[in-house]
Amino acid sequence: MVTIKEVKSTIAVAIAGAFGFIIALIWRDIIIGLLNMANLNINDFSQSENPYAALIAIIVAIVITLICVFGILYITKWGGVEKK
Repeated sequence: MVTIKEVKSTIAVAIAGAFGFIIALIWRDIIIGLLNMANLNINDFSQSENPYAALIAIIVAIVITLICVFGILYITKWGGVEKK
């Protein structure tokens, strides 16, 4: 029989994985945008009219990364996931 603790642990691992995925997607866009700004055309991030677009994008990515990291820490503590 599955216990509540096992369910919480599984949910916590899934949510932590989702937070990590969000972080990866955000930083992927930032890196591609910076490569485009360096004329290494990868995608379509460098078309912004704002000269501070890259700085703003990096700051937003850092803030979202911190929120997600704290979310991962909270969720793993809530789910009782053991550190290995």
